Amino acid sequence: MSFKMPIYHHPDFQEEKFIIAPDIVYECTTMDGVAPDGFHSTSMYPEYFKVDGEWKLARESRMDSCVVICEDGNLAVVEPRNLKKGDRVILGRTEACEQGIYLHCGGFEYEDEILEDHFVFRQGRSRETSYARDYDKLFELLKHEKDHGFILWVMGPALAFDADARKAMQSLIEAGYAHGLMAGNALATHDLEGAYLHTALGQDIYTQKSQPNGHYNHLDVCNKVRRSGSIPQFIRDYDLKDGIIYSCVEKGIPIVLAGSIRDDGPLPEVIGDAYEAASAMRDLTRKATTVICMATMLHTIATGNMTPCYRVMEDDVVRPVYLYTVDADEFVVNKLLDRGSLSATTVVTNVQDFITLVAKGLGTIN
Repeated sequence: MSFKMPIYHHPDFQEEKFIIAPDIVYECTTMDGVAPDGFHSTSMYPEYFKVDGEWKLARESRMDSCVVICEDGNLAVVEPRNLKKGDRVILGRTEACEQGIYLHCGGFEYEDEILEDHFVFRQGRSRETSYARDYDKLFELLKHEKDHGFILWVMGPALAFDADARKAMQSLIEAGYAHGLMAGNALATHDLEGAYLHTALGQDIYTQKSQPNGHYNHLDVCNKVRRSGSIPQFIRDYDLKDGIIYSCVEKGIPIVLAGSIRDDGPLPEVIGDAYEAASAMRDLTRKATTVICMATMLHTIATGNMTPCYRVMEDDVVRPVYLYTVDADEFVVNKLLDRGSLSATTVVTNVQDFITLVAKGLGTIN
């Protein structure tokens, strides 16, 4: 199997519904952070807007945001909280040309066979699903994205609790299969704990045995990192040589650590303001062409809401964004689908097993 990029087809704007459609209507905001009544809210799909008789694609989108007509005529998708007084916000609650707005769900041409039968077995995604074909597709996708895309990993702390999982993820980062990482305080803290003390939450990452007074380990690590002033300086101060965070620092991979109300420490790089963290996360998701979310429900849902199913490249070619969500709990992966992120591929499995299989499939570990 070799990877083939699906071809995107723009709507046929010569169809009558596009020709007779009216121009969009907009209204200027009267205060910062407040959209006008009747504002149009975006989805993950490509959306076109008829402005002065021309259908325009919103190049960068995300769910649940407003569309602003910029001074240069381009369309900006802006979270309501980031609107500024005087922004020209598009209005409209229909998406089939009636108000100059068109939602284009079927733009990509896929080779996968579409079943015509209305009743078939095993169309859901559960523990019983065979994911062999999904892994094969993922391997070929990542080989392509390594040099031609932007691979963004979103991780929960479970990745740091096992020595083999840490080794597998480190090997993928060092082999060029990561261009960005998003996580919380816990993933970074326990991964650095693993590098410094060979434990995670006080358990040996090799034997899983709890160590004497081990519940202090992550607190001590947080304290030492804060004393060092930064994660990179802590790595230098204690001559650390392994782990997920270590390899990102060594390779210059951007990391966004979003804080939560229950964080210990936190590490100096953790962004405590939720909206600042969301903005930093969106800066990375704007670049992403493949996103893999593992064992973190809230970060996964947040990332899914920020990630459209398409990306407009510099040459104006429209390509898909691939979104994977991996968790041992069916509820977590289905939660993303329930939020409307229908373009996600879900895998129900232990994330330590998943990342090890991916590393072996790509040949970064034996």
